[in-house]
Amino acid sequence: MISPTMKIAAASLVAGIVIGACAAGANQPNMQAAIGSLQAARAELLRAPANKGGHRDRAIQFVDSAIAETRAGIAYAGN
Repeated sequence: MISPTMKIAAASLVAGIVIGACAAGANQPNMQAAIGSLQAARAELLRAPANKGGHRDRAIQFVDSAIAETRAGIAYAGN
């Protein structure tokens, strides 16, 4: 069983991460827009039927990688 103190600590950690990400991203409107576009593309890929010989799954992996790299760029710029 997780103690109330641990729950509060976990919630505080998550809130800190979100606030830090927002602060870092505040000066990166183009990068934030890119993340939104990539997330929209990912959602469309997930809705696409069938796997098309593995290409759809690879495209999703590439989009996930692009999202991660964009977030890393935002974090780097925030340092």
